[in-house]
Amino acid sequence: MPPTPSLPDPPTSELRLARGLLVLVLAAGALLRVWLALTDDGLYWPDEIYQSLEPAHRLVFGYGFVAWEFIEGARNWALPGLVAGLMGLARVLGLDSPGGYLGLVKVAFALMGTATAWGSYRLARSYGASPLAATGGAALMALASVPIYFAPRAMSENASALAAVLGLALALAPGASRRALIVGASLLGVAVLLRLQSGIFCVGLVALLAARRQWRQVGLTLSVLAVWAVLFGLLDRLTWGSWFHSARVYLEFNLIRGGASGWGTAPFSYYTRVLLRGMSGVSLLVGGLGLLGLWRARGLAALSLAFFLLHAAQPHKELRFLVPVFPLLAALAAVGLDVLCERLQLKTLRARAVAALAVVTVGAISAGLSRRLTFGDIGQYMNERPKVSAYDDSGPVNRLLAAASQREDVCGLKIEVPVHLAWTGGYSYFHRPVPLYWSASPGGRESGRFNYVITPNGWAAGGEVLAREQGLVLMRLPLPSCVPDPGFSWRLP
Repeated sequence: MPPTPSLPDPPTSELRLARGLLVLVLAAGALLRVWLALTDDGLYWPDEIYQSLEPAHRLVFGYGFVAWEFIEGARNWALPGLVAGLMGLARVLGLDSPGGYLGLVKVAFALMGTATAWGSYRLARSYGASPLAATGGAALMALASVPIYFAPRAMSENASALAAVLGLALALAPGASRRALIVGASLLGVAVLLRLQSGIFCVGLVALLAARRQWRQVGLTLSVLAVWAVLFGLLDRLTWGSWFHSARVYLEFNLIRGGASGWGTAPFSYYTRVLLRGMSGVSLLVGGLGLLGLWRARGLAALSLAFFLLHAAQPHKELRFLVPVFPLLAALAAVGLDVLCERLQLKTLRARAVAALAVVTVGAISAGLSRRLTFGDIGQYMNERPKVSAYDDSGPVNRLLAAASQREDVCGLKIEVPVHLAWTGGYSYFHRPVPLYWSASPGGRESGRFNYVITPNGWAAGGEVLAREQGLVLMRLPLPSCVPDPGFSWRLP
């Protein structure tokens, strides 16, 4: 595979039109993501709380539940550290209530998702796509329903996706400078710090440079990645006490012990079926355009396919695991759109603009349908509640937790709703250093260990109702104080 030739400068008129369209697409994607960040308090999966928000809350405010990953050391502290930095900023700005610091974190991740769509544009341009075609690819990332749904969630996949696509765009650009290569490889190193599976992109970058016979660039990339590997190990050494502790524990749990299978398994075809169900139009378009761009961007196609197949081969599957490869697939689709325009001999600016707008329209339709997503559409809880809306799940409980945290006299709270603590917002929403119990915790209202409850409307007796949320209430019990509970554990059940 020869080095990618330098790109000719596009006509000024096309570049101006593409930039205007790109701004509109990214602005629309940002608005949708920010709106979701500020209105949805639900959970897709507990990891978005207990592998990021909750440990970050412990770092900044000094208390919170501890999940098993942060007891055994199966995760490094890069993602919680990033989120803690955002929470710390919110605290400095006076946003020290759940609505304030969680809003800032979610908006930050929403904007990361928008920047990831821009990264798709940059990567497509690096592979020779015209500005209009690259804008069409970016629109698929910016406006598709599934990326919008995941974007505001403080998950490692979202943070690593941005670093990965920007790193590849810089490092694989035609005639990339030494500085661009160093920055690009460093961004991939950051992506691995945030999510270990992003190492696939690092291996892919080295392989692609080697296929181009760019041996100096291969050596430089390996050197930069080696530095980031040392930083990964050093972070674990400082936080867990041994080099590469989190990577070793994580790989042992998942690859040797098969621990992730305990949360469910799915067939090889899971990702294909779910993508076609959750965003059928976008998935079919990306698949078709990706095939057209396969040869021109064969390195990008091979890297995307490798990431997809390696995840499809794992027994435990969740759609969020594919989030880091979404921007690569969007960039590949952009290259395919360029190939299609050439084959159809769409030489005029108007014809190429119509083709790009057609792709943008498919993305816009997906965005318009995004609020209809159910858990079945995103491949979650397929056997339990596939037809339930994927939005605001546990949102009422979380908003009542936030309301309880504003009560100065709260000395203990029990969630009497039959929901596991892992499927609530924990202390990230309940911003008080007092015991938080769930329905299976021993001791009822007579125990005196808590003076507030979150309970169904039908159980709201014997106290003062202070807030209501979709059939649930926050109620204060007639207790002046709580009985101390020396057996209360901060470990997440």
